[in-house]
Amino acid sequence: MSSFEERERAEEAKFAFDAELRFKAEARRNKHLAYWACDEIGIESANDRANYLAEVITADLTEAGPEDVVVKIKADFEAHSVQIDEATIRTKVAEFDELAKREVIDEAK
Repeated sequence: MSSFEERERAEEAKFAFDAELRFKAEARRNKHLAYWACDEIGIESANDRANYLAEVITADLTEAGPEDVVVKIKADFEAHSVQIDEATIRTKVAEFDELAKREVIDEAK
């Protein structure tokens, strides 16, 4: 095997590894967001929290990026008369995104 082929395989492996980390970080971010939203809405039972997490995960499948999750959480806040604006939700997305990335990277070590 040539050194070029070895480098190519290493790059492919790194790409796959990075993609897996991104996927795990996005899922973890969504989990943090869902549980934060549950706290704000007042969802307390473990079963209801798990169901809400599933709804957030499903919402994230609509389009790339966190926009679909922001829209879902904003709509849920409005439905429950929670006075948290979209800018605050986006701030939480950014905070939880950073937290999730750190958690996933630490676990991968």
